[in-house]
Amino acid sequence: MTITHHPLTEEFHEYKEKMHELKMKNSHFRRLTHEYEGIDKSIVRAEQGIEIVNDDYLAEIKKERLHLKDLIYQMLVSQ
Repeated sequence: MTITHHPLTEEFHEYKEKMHELKMKNSHFRRLTHEYEGIDKSIVRAEQGIEIVNDDYLAEIKKERLHLKDLIYQMLVSQ
């Protein structure tokens, strides 16, 4: 199984320019994207065995990544 990152620029490629604009202008959006990227990296490290985490924790941070992705998407389409 190939383990990959889920960068926002690939998840929302059609909003790439808007993401850049919001990161520059909106500190809340910037914080959400930074948090998403950190969680995504943690998930990949856990799935690769670089960091040892229990299954419950991994499931929880995956839910948090999805929640952040939803929030980021809502900001992208509403502005």
